[in-house]
Amino acid sequence: MIRNLITFEVGGETFGIDSIAILEIRAWSTPTIVPGAPDYMVGVVNRRGIALPVVDLAIRLGWKPLEITERHAIIVISVNEQEIGLIVEAVSDMVSVDEEALQPPPAFDHQALIPFIDSLAAVDDRLMMILDPHALALGHSLAQAAA
Repeated sequence: MIRNLITFEVGGETFGIDSIAILEIRAWSTPTIVPGAPDYMVGVVNRRGIALPVVDLAIRLGWKPLEITERHAIIVISVNEQEIGLIVEAVSDMVSVDEEALQPPPAFDHQALIPFIDSLAAVDDRLMMILDPHALALGHSLAQAAA
């Protein structure tokens, strides 16, 4: 079976996410800060009259915050009927990967990134990390923080 992935960059690394989870890719717009939100949630933006929680994907992955500029993009995903915006440095391409070519993530103790990785795929002589959108939404209810 073939998986279609949108690829993007965060922290100089290449990631992919299943295109089925993606609702849209938006140009950068400055979020409104929400008091009491988790540290990885930078705020909310208006998406068709709904407050869309926006997450700094680098922080969510356990890395230092992105230095956000107008060139960043927001990938809007749907997870369990909840919409979340992920800030990424650049959206690259759509690639198709055969599921048989996917590799499981390495097993490391106490590695913050590993819970978010669904699998790894070799693309253009590099290993791309494929993110699990459901794992990205666990831990805090972003919809409640945005309300």
